[in-house]
Amino acid sequence: MYTLREELIMLKKLVLICLVSVLVLTSIVGCAPKDNPDNGFEYELNEEGIIKPEHSEQIIKDLSDEVMLAIKNKDFDKLSDLTHPEKGVRFTPYTFVSVEDDVVFSKEEIKNFFTDQREIKWGHYDGSGEEIVLTPAQYYDKFIYTADFVNADEVGYNTILSSGNMLENQFEVYETPIIVEYYFPKFNPEYEGMDWKSLRLVFEEHEGSWLLVGIIHNQWTI
Repeated sequence: MYTLREELIMLKKLVLICLVSVLVLTSIVGCAPKDNPDNGFEYELNEEGIIKPEHSEQIIKDLSDEVMLAIKNKDFDKLSDLTHPEKGVRFTPYTFVSVEDDVVFSKEEIKNFFTDQREIKWGHYDGSGEEIVLTPAQYYDKFIYTADFVNADEVGYNTILSSGNMLENQFEVYETPIIVEYYFPKFNPEYEGMDWKSLRLVFEEHEGSWLLVGIIHNQWTI
C-alpha cells in the first residue's frame, strides 16, 4: 500500500509525463512541411478574397509542375489521378471562363482524352466568332499545350501575368482556387510581344487535397 504522499508524488510524475508527451507531439506537428495541403496549412486571403500568391506557391508549386509535366507528356492517366473526382476539369480556350459553354471532362473521361474521336464544340474562336469544333486531340494541339509551358519564362501563383481583350473572371467562377499561370511574354522579337501565350492550371481543395479543376488557355488575339 502507498501512503498518501507517495500517491501524490506518483500522480505528479504521471501528469508531468503527459505534459511532455503533448509538447513533443505539438513540436512534431509544428515542424511538418507547410507546403503540403494534407497537413492543414492555413493560408491567408488578400483584400479581394484570393489566396495570397506567396501562400499559393508554397501549397501548389510541386503539384502544379507535376500536372504540367503530365500534360506535356500526354500522360492523361496521370492527369486523371490529379483531377477533382466530383467537378472534373473545365476547358477554357480563351481566358473568360464560361460555365454554360466550356466543356467539362470527368475524371474518367480524362483517361480517354486522346482516344476520344468525338468532334466537340468547345466554344467560339475569338475574333471570327466561329464555333470551335475539334476532337480532344485537336483541341490539345490548338488550345492546351501550344508552347513548352513546362519551361515557361514566367510562372505566377494567383497572379495574372498575361492580359488580353477578354474579361478575367476565373476567381469569381472557381471556389477559393489556386491558379498557376505558365507564361511566355514573347517569342519573336519582331512581333513586339504580340505573340505571347500562357496556360493556367486551376486547383481547388477537396477533402484536404488540392486537385485540378480547370485548364485555361490564353494568347494574344486580334
